[in-house]
Amino acid sequence: MTTAVAGTAVRAPGAARARRRSAVIGWAFLAPLLLLNLVVVLGPSIATVYYSLTDWSGLGPAEFIGLENYTKAFTDPDVHQALLHNVIWFVLFGSVPMAMGLLGAYLLSQVRRLQVLFRALYFIPYVVASVVNAAVWKMLLSPTSGIGHQFGIDHSWLGDTATSLVSVNFVVDWHFWGFLAVIFLAAMQGIDPQLYDAASVDGAGKWQQFLSVTLPGIRPTMIFVILMTVIWTLKAFDYIFIMTQGGPAGSSEVVSTLMYKQAFNEYSAGYAAALGLSMTAITAVILAVYQYLRKKGWEDE
Repeated sequence: MTTAVAGTAVRAPGAARARRRSAVIGWAFLAPLLLLNLVVVLGPSIATVYYSLTDWSGLGPAEFIGLENYTKAFTDPDVHQALLHNVIWFVLFGSVPMAMGLLGAYLLSQVRRLQVLFRALYFIPYVVASVVNAAVWKMLLSPTSGIGHQFGIDHSWLGDTATSLVSVNFVVDWHFWGFLAVIFLAAMQGIDPQLYDAASVDGAGKWQQFLSVTLPGIRPTMIFVILMTVIWTLKAFDYIFIMTQGGPAGSSEVVSTLMYKQAFNEYSAGYAAALGLSMTAITAVILAVYQYLRKKGWEDE
């Protein structure tokens, strides 16, 4: 017994040294990545917090002004209008692509032949660069050379304050719905087929099976997609800037395009930093609420 205990005692320091050595090697491999994040993420983030408290043009010295930029953001009518457009964007972006994605995924789930081909066709608009998509659709929506002009409709969809935001959102929906269809299809394929068999035995039709089996089965995926839709809405920039630059007359302006203009057109980089951090705070609150509800089992109810 003494020999066994002694052997264990001898091996214990060796095992501890091996664990420490493994930990050191692991941190050594992580060090370059951590250093990179420190330089390109943490450093600029701290700088953004500082500059949001200053009156800074983006060049030269910055004058500390405290919370004035945030106070201005809360009372700025341009910010209010841009936030309203973000809300409208979310309503459209969170409903149309999701409905089309669910429909496309359901139709694909009924296909037994060439399903991979149709999935690839659905996915093509998503893999094309947004700059290319936006440029092509900007020409297609032109009142002088677009699709409408070929049918005698010379309406300027992007140049009309009543239709500019909706027109850009239509293009983004077209770009995005195929991606959602593939995501929902993957979730649907994970549902136990026996649930459909049981529903069929109970006399449920296709529509009732979709409502009672399919939707509950993909609920976690749908909730995650809604969360990501909120985040993507707050980050909406590329299509809007390329197609309308927030115009005409601010009718398609969102917070991200307004922030860009404040930084690079109005040379109010400090104010732009405050707008960016405000949007980050809103996103953080949304994520916190999502995590809280998730811990409460909201996804599984």
